[in-house]
Amino acid sequence: MEIREIPKMGRSAVDSNSVFIDGLHVPESDRIGAEGAGFRAILHGMNPERILIAAEAVGIGRAAIQRAARYARERIVFGRPIGQNQAIQHPLAQRWVELEAANLIMLKAASLYDQGHECGAEANAAKYLAGEAGFHACETALMTHGGMGYAKEYHVERYLREVLIARIAPVSPQMTLNFIAERVLGLPKSY
Repeated sequence: MEIREIPKMGRSAVDSNSVFIDGLHVPESDRIGAEGAGFRAILHGMNPERILIAAEAVGIGRAAIQRAARYARERIVFGRPIGQNQAIQHPLAQRWVELEAANLIMLKAASLYDQGHECGAEANAAKYLAGEAGFHACETALMTHGGMGYAKEYHVERYLREVLIARIAPVSPQMTLNFIAERVLGLPKSY
């Protein structure tokens, strides 16, 4: 067995590794499912993974928006808080709305999964919406801080780095949309 750590731009608290196992004999009594059907077994875990990633993206997005709103209340320019300007208020409010919508579809997907119902469409929709909403919330939080958003001191740059994983993993936004187009809308396979 060989294990190689994968250096990453975020998620420093959690290791990611490539694991290589060659020539390992697995007795039939220790196998889960039929030989050669491992991918099917993995598929069962993909919906809860997408739901979990959606919840993470919503949480990171909410933290970023809370931090940005606090900064907008406290940062005084020309004798008033920058949060008094609609150009600051509206993007923050819009991101809050998007996060709430993503959270609702995530909760629906989780409820369906917990009840043992099919939830592929909802899990994919939650992953897609939350990944996008979380990213845009973190981007807006960084922009609310102006040039200081780039500084590690305010932590919003970290949120932007951390939320990127929700956009690209466990599946890309494009593959998520492919699933919805094919399985929900009945469109022909495009990949």
